[in-house]
Amino acid sequence: MLDDKQRILEKAAEKFTETGFSKVTIEELSNELGVSKKTIYKFYTSKDELLQAIVRTMLSRVEREVNKIVTADEVFEHKVTKLLTLIGKQIRKFGKQFQYDIQRFAPALWKEIEKFRQERIFSQVKLIFEQAKNEGVFRNDLDVNLFYLIFISAVQGIMNPKILTENTFSAENAFKGIIRILFEGALTDDAKKKIHYFDVNYE
Repeated sequence: MLDDKQRILEKAAEKFTETGFSKVTIEELSNELGVSKKTIYKFYTSKDELLQAIVRTMLSRVEREVNKIVTADEVFEHKVTKLLTLIGKQIRKFGKQFQYDIQRFAPALWKEIEKFRQERIFSQVKLIFEQAKNEGVFRNDLDVNLFYLIFISAVQGIMNPKILTENTFSAENAFKGIIRILFEGALTDDAKKKIHYFDVNYE
């Protein structure tokens, strides 16, 4: 059975990601959890502190899962399928409104997320791009460093809450589009026959 602190964290994560941080109140959380606001404040002194705990917990979990995928003794196709599925699920879990609220109401935390992505996630993604080149999955004339920079630039530029809220496409479809467009140009002809590896299911 979960203790009160963990129950609060999980319920808040569910509400924040579904509805948006700005629309959820501590009173609403206390009512749904059947605990007093005093109990919530015992563990988290503010809604901002609760948000920080949620985001950092999620990032830590993602990092562990990414490391597990990247360091596994598997070929590129298997690794990238698992990695793209994981990233896609996280994109869906965070949601447009949740990301937008973090960027707007907790800019310091948003910078922390961006730094985490750059230093702890994208750097790992580069390793499997290098593996793809070594295994002959990527074309011989492809510059992995350039491909990596284009990839992260596209993800950071398009998978941005402001951009997403200004367009009708979903975050999942934007991510799938980036992957499809970039990998179509990077893969060898033989590897393109396995393009279904990149049409992952985020459910």
